[in-house]
Parts: sequence; C-alpha cells; structure tokens
Amino acid sequence: MAELMLHPEVMKKTQEELTEVVGDANVVEEYHFHKLHYLQAVVKETLRLHPSAPLLLPRCPSQSCTLGGYTIPKGAKVFLNAWAMHRDSQLWENPYEFRPERFVGDSNKLDFSGNKFHYIPFGSGRRMCAGLHLGERMLMYTLATFLHMFHWKVPDGEKPDTGEKFGVVLEKSTPLIVIPTPRLNNLKLYH
Repeated sequence: MAELMLHPEVMKKTQEELTEVVGDANVVEEYHFHKLHYLQAVVKETLRLHPSAPLLLPRCPSQSCTLGGYTIPKGAKVFLNAWAMHRDSQLWENPYEFRPERFVGDSNKLDFSGNKFHYIPFGSGRRMCAGLHLGERMLMYTLATFLHMFHWKVPDGEKPDTGEKFGVVLEKSTPLIVIPTPRLNNLKLYH
C-alpha cells in the first residue's frame, strides 16, 4: 500500500483493471485473479522490492562444491540474500524503482516458482516456502478487495515511508496511515 500511495498512477491503473474485470456492482472473488494481470504485476514487484523473508532459509551442501569461484565446504550454512538479489543492477534495470510493468507481457513469465533464480521471493527448490500458494492468494485477495472497495489517501501533511527494518522478516520501519473512503456506489456491498 505504501508503494501504491507513492505511485498514484499505478493505483489508478490497478483500480481501473479491477473495475473492468470485477465490475462496480460486485466484490472481488478468487476466480477473478487470472484476469487481473496488472494487479499480479503489482504484487510481484512489491515482493521483489520488499520480500517477506530477505534472507531465505539457510542451505547446507551435502558435499563440498565451487560456486562463483568460491569453495563452499560440505556442511557449511549458506544464506541466500533475496533482498540483495532483487536489487542487483546486473539483473534488474533501475532496481530501486517500483515499476510493476517489468512483470507485464513477456516478463510475466517470472512467477513465484523459483525457477528463475534472480526472482525468488518465496525461495526455490525443495525448501521453497510451504505457504507460497496461501500467501500469494491472500495477498492478491486482500489487496484487490482494498483497492476495489476504497479510494485511499494519506492524511494531509503526511508522506508514506517505504523504509524497512531488516531482520528475519522484513517490516516497515514506520507504520502506514491511510484514510479509506468508499469507492463503489452500491453501499450494500460494504455489509
């Protein structure tokens, strides 16, 4: 939400897609998700810039190996820094910018499966996050519902902060305060 508050054109485009796919007389349902391509791109870009777990679960090689010119001994604990990988300028154009468009079109093939190692918000392989599908669906559903049902604004004189507290899980350093107002004309949808 903080990124959307800082990028009103992205929020507007997402809300237009929701109106087109869901309609202004309906609420968001899971069967709408496959048609919400731009919203999916917003979620992917958000998880690229702000992965829930910046350091993925540690790995432990079963035998010594060489990777990128470094010898990793058998039994060593190896941490993958997804946060840094997702901001690597050799892998991403303008990596610090919030640009959902990078996940639209041909780039839409980047998914949460962990098959493209430069985008692994949920990890990869056998130790991929067990909650991937639940997390993806809940984030899509919650964000889609919030954006479809309400207009959002920041209190006067405030500016959203996307700063983070680095830890086992990534948290916002400053809580986001926003004011919702109904977006749909049919007030019965809010009950």
